[in-house]
Amino acid sequence: MKLFLPSTQRPRTERRSVPVTRALLAGLATAVSVSALIAPTAHAGPIGGDEWVVSVGDSYISGEAGRWAGNSSDPAQTDALGDAAYLDAGQSESTAGCHRSSSAEIRIGQAQALNLACSGAKTGTSWNSSGEFKPGLDFYKDAAGNTGQALALQNFASTHRVSMVVVSVGGNDLGFASIIATCVSKFMTSPSWAPSYCKDSATVATNFSASNRAAVASRIGASLANVAKAMGGAGYAPGEYSLVVQNYVSPLPRSSDISYSEAGFSRQSTYGCGFWNADLDWAAGTAVPAINSTISAGIAASGVAGVHTLNVASLFSGHELCADTTQKLNNSALADWRSAGAADISEWINEVRTASTVFSDYYIQESLHPNYWGQLALRNCLRQVYNDGDVRSGSCTAGSGLTSAGEPAVSLS
Repeated sequence: MKLFLPSTQRPRTERRSVPVTRALLAGLATAVSVSALIAPTAHAGPIGGDEWVVSVGDSYISGEAGRWAGNSSDPAQTDALGDAAYLDAGQSESTAGCHRSSSAEIRIGQAQALNLACSGAKTGTSWNSSGEFKPGLDFYKDAAGNTGQALALQNFASTHRVSMVVVSVGGNDLGFASIIATCVSKFMTSPSWAPSYCKDSATVATNFSASNRAAVASRIGASLANVAKAMGGAGYAPGEYSLVVQNYVSPLPRSSDISYSEAGFSRQSTYGCGFWNADLDWAAGTAVPAINSTISAGIAASGVAGVHTLNVASLFSGHELCADTTQKLNNSALADWRSAGAADISEWINEVRTASTVFSDYYIQESLHPNYWGQLALRNCLRQVYNDGDVRSGSCTAGSGLTSAGEPAVSLS
């Protein structure tokens, strides 16, 4: 079933007369790494030519929302990649709706990159309510040529030297996208004197119950084992490649750090962050930590040895959606995203779009995902993890300014 966030009437002076409806919130992402199950007779993977790094998983690593460098009432101010942002197959998408943007983090530059991740993907292969194929981290294959990400990885690694596989998965299995849609719906349909909180909903209780989290952790573990199995099937022995699993960034500030009042509708209709304060605090303090701990449990459940972990939970601190340390570009003195200092003042999360944002270049599924600046910050972090092939684990935090590569400054510890 397709889900739409509620539409609202807005005065002419309010922003967002442009944005489009193409899906609902499509899924956050998290990444976890695994090792090989029982590898076949150990022998080196394909040798020769440049090394490759590969990303698998969901929207938080596919590059969803990577077109937009911050948020503004004028899309031209933030359109960093243009209409071709997600056309990874030249004039089209290699898999419709996967939104593998050219700003995706896997393009670290120290090796050639392949992006197999797909917006909306879960641990297992599925189809969304629009009938789009969503490859999971499995060995699915059908007569139409659709393949799961593990099988695609195995096929690719059989003929290319893959030195690192990066995984982000699990958020969609926990239903976080639909929960966020519920949060915004409750903000727009309940009054400030009697707010209805999504944190108190039955769906949240079910999705974040101990039993469901344990079930999702098991599925994450199985998907990581599939990654290891794929690499083994391609001829790699354990230790001949690195497996990195990353968790999720926290996309929303706590209520004490948000710029806009929860009174009225403008927090959503104008600024794209329609959450009650109590739900903001739940998302930042409970939901994201719960998702990330489920990922950690999934790594443990996988049985794969030598998994590297990338902790990005705090990477966007100060750059969350509607944080009081940020500005919309149309409210700043800067001309557009290319202006000096734009990355420092911008949100690194794409604002929440609703079904009322029709006839524009925006997709609803871009909502609450790392935007262009967010993707480049993640890329800088991942490059440091890759470390010229000497892969390591770590946690990333943001600094200020841009690197010589035009990426937000990031440090790995």
